[in-house]
Amino acid sequence: MFEKYNKVQRAVLETTLNIIIRKELQATSMALIAKESGVSTGSIYHYFKSKEDIVNELYKAIVTFNGEYVREGLLQGRTMREKFELGWNRVIDLGKKYPQGFQFIEQYSFSPYIYDEVKQAVYTGGWCEPMNKLYEEAIQQKLFIPLNPKMMVQMHYGTFVYILKAHLHGIFELTDDSVHEAIRSCWNAVRLVDNAVMER
Repeated sequence: MFEKYNKVQRAVLETTLNIIIRKELQATSMALIAKESGVSTGSIYHYFKSKEDIVNELYKAIVTFNGEYVREGLLQGRTMREKFELGWNRVIDLGKKYPQGFQFIEQYSFSPYIYDEVKQAVYTGGWCEPMNKLYEEAIQQKLFIPLNPKMMVQMHYGTFVYILKAHLHGIFELTDDSVHEAIRSCWNAVRLVDNAVMER
């Protein structure tokens, strides 16, 4: 997830993520980050001006990584249905493979700690924008009901968030079959009735 950073930056970002998940953001200090990462405070300040800068870089790194991961799935699809399934499967896969990144994004996406300019800058680099365009195209092709595509994407994402949370808390196991059924249910929830047979 942090492969594009140098050794020091990566240690700081990985440690900060780990601390935030364990102790919450308020209890995460520069001194604690330095202690647990093994990077001196001076070296940390060489790359980051403050704890807020670290948190924002962490947010940016995770969103960018997630975006690249989901986009790769979308590009593999040929039909609209395949892209839909591959895209959401990748979103769920991220939560299963990188639970700390998933928890961080879920908890701090709307936090005042994340600078507005960072939120805007990473939006197009994440997976929401290409997924929005996919839904918009599906609406234009009269595959989906004519609702706001951004709202539809967030509605479906909310479904997968709670499924992932239940999985991560051991309430039930997300198997390939259950993931497929969940994604299929979301497709069926927004498809036009006229396409029910064609897109089943």
